[in-house]
Amino acid sequence: MLDIHQTKSFEMPTKVMTGVGSLKELPQVLEDENISYPLLVTDEGIIEAGILEKVERVLTAASIDYHVYSEVIANPDIATVDRGAEIFADQGCDGLLALGGGSSIDTAKGIGVIATHGGSIKEYEFGKKPLTKRITPLIALPTTAGTGSEVTMWSVITDHERQVKYNVGGPLIAPYVALIDPELHVSMPSHITAGTGMDALAHAIECYTSHYAQPMTDSVALLAIEYCGKYLRRAVANSIDMEARFYMAQAAMLAGLSYGSESAGAVHAMTQSLGGIKPDVPHGAAVGALLAPVMRYNWMGQPAKFKRIAQALGENVWDLTDKKAALIGVEAVQGLADDVGIPSIKELGIKEEEIPLLAKAAEDDPQTIGNPRDVNREAYEEIYRYAYNNS
Repeated sequence: MLDIHQTKSFEMPTKVMTGVGSLKELPQVLEDENISYPLLVTDEGIIEAGILEKVERVLTAASIDYHVYSEVIANPDIATVDRGAEIFADQGCDGLLALGGGSSIDTAKGIGVIATHGGSIKEYEFGKKPLTKRITPLIALPTTAGTGSEVTMWSVITDHERQVKYNVGGPLIAPYVALIDPELHVSMPSHITAGTGMDALAHAIECYTSHYAQPMTDSVALLAIEYCGKYLRRAVANSIDMEARFYMAQAAMLAGLSYGSESAGAVHAMTQSLGGIKPDVPHGAAVGALLAPVMRYNWMGQPAKFKRIAQALGENVWDLTDKKAALIGVEAVQGLADDVGIPSIKELGIKEEEIPLLAKAAEDDPQTIGNPRDVNREAYEEIYRYAYNNS
């Protein structure tokens, strides 16, 4: 139930531009943001897929000079961000262009923090050293439909020494412009499309049901859920289905907006902490494997909203109790995960003896506080064991 006496806020610092073929607008966007020599932040996979070449053709045709930093890794760490910031300064760049999924965009956000505030990204963990000014102008060109990092106010950084992922963020870290062209998504392998799509769905479901929910975020979250239910299977099955790619890109962006300036819940507490301990586990796949088990645990915290999720996924629940409808929604999410080939947590390499450690890490993650049902270490163990034994 929404607490109407609690003051809530919603900020959207990012301009969103979207459409098939919208990459052609990039030179004008750079000019509008007064960027003449950007650092183009990407990864080797983007280069191998030929996506960087598409962007370079647009930049070259407009006589725009740039420097490429392609050392981004999955689950970007402190060293990756700090190294990028050194190159940004050494090259004399005046803006950032992030090309890729959440890892590239999060890395670029971190570079922007250091470029404007100095030091190392390890100093800016949320709750420690605050950001005091808007980061260097950043244009995000997402190539996946998942994290929504192109519109979120967070960057997720891996600290290998502590075996944790932590957040850097707030409104000052958001990209200036999100230029969303689904033509950049067609080279995504099906398993990446599946994992990133389930991540977008999880963002929407968690933010819709969290303690931080409000009408503004509910509206975009529900539409994101509808789009994921309708288009994710198509996008996985047919990589050049441009309608499916377009609406999944919208789903990721809308789900990113549903974060607002707040947080998610138990799914991301589990998977973010899991990524710090086992960085080789793909985030999207882990989210897809744990989303339905967490929903099965959580539905009692917001039964009417979980019924509404089932409706958004196309289930006919009009004459059912909230409980029955909510559990049908859980089954619908599990069915979607199965259909798009999400691996089980066993297949992801999680061992049963690791569950107590992973449960403790999830309990300590700050996203636990937003969960719609009270959750502690014992509850996290219960969810992990359910996922493990029913995979």
